[in-house]
Amino acid sequence: MTKRFAGLLAAAALAGCASLNSIVNDVSSYSHWPAGRAPSSYAFERLPSQQANPQQAQMLEDAARRAVESAGFAPAAEGAVPDVTIQIGARITSYELSPFDDPFWYGGRGVWHRPFGYGRYGRPYWGPYGGPGWGYGGWGPYYSSFPVYEREVAILIRDKRTGEPLYEARALSEGNSSGVATVLPAMFVAALRDFPSGSPTNPHRVTVEMAPSPQ
Repeated sequence: MTKRFAGLLAAAALAGCASLNSIVNDVSSYSHWPAGRAPSSYAFERLPSQQANPQQAQMLEDAARRAVESAGFAPAAEGAVPDVTIQIGARITSYELSPFDDPFWYGGRGVWHRPFGYGRYGRPYWGPYGGPGWGYGGWGPYYSSFPVYEREVAILIRDKRTGEPLYEARALSEGNSSGVATVLPAMFVAALRDFPSGSPTNPHRVTVEMAPSPQ
């Protein structure tokens, strides 16, 4: 019995380690991608606000590049006109858990869980669906223990010649890391998991393995 119990503990520990390497996303995807059209060349399209922050834009594009090229696209040659343009965005909202997040208190997180809250904001992220919601920051309760991050990425693919939107997707996840270098690339993979057909059910769960942290 003791050996069997120890074996169950070891298996549970391994399962826990494996779960740390994956991320569960709520994905919504919509497609007008023409039947029979193969993915071809692409170029990222930066909005004026992104052009004003080229280092941040480059960081976000680097996070999305693996997902885009895994979907079959190839970067357009320098000076060539791409087949499609791709706009990307990300939002990371930070908040902190409090005693009122416990289900015993007011049923968990919700309208009533922060009676003594205060706000704090950090550096913004930005994207094609701009507005006050696309930023880094959020409301944190007065009684705090450790931060939790709500993370969202968005991607919009347009036909370069006509400007027609062909594919749109968002992925939402939550965890204890902002994950710019590890979580965001996996979330872009999740957002493009349904390409090119899109999904008839939105939102739906998509689990993706995270790449190792860059050294």
